[in-house]
Amino acid sequence: MTRSKKIGNHNSDKKKSVSKQWKTKRRTKDLDQIHEDMKPENADKLLHQEVDYDAIGSAQFYCLHCARYFIDQRSLKEHFKTKVHKRRLKQLSEEPYTQAEAERAAGMGSYIPAKKVKVETQTIEEEMKI
Repeated sequence: MTRSKKIGNHNSDKKKSVSKQWKTKRRTKDLDQIHEDMKPENADKLLHQEVDYDAIGSAQFYCLHCARYFIDQRSLKEHFKTKVHKRRLKQLSEEPYTQAEAERAAGMGSYIPAKKVKVETQTIEEEMKI
């Protein structure tokens, strides 16, 4: 006869912190943060970043709307055609939620529907091959 395997251990509290790490590992920017990044002065800084060898693609190929880095220009262009990117553009077409809107919803003013914001995919500067 063989012994049964040990089922439990005293280190079960580690599981809780691991699950929390997995939840925050894939956390992306919220829509209001992306709206802030889409302002022209912030967008210019993000699209023309200095070379950072720790970031994916040396931080040269960045999707402003999805807040993601890509390896090369080809993968960035292919990302623009995906459902994920198009879904994000649709989410960003609504104006971000503000404190004034929250107060109106609580009964401190009349309701004003959210405005639509025109969002288009960013343009890519093609590298000229000579």
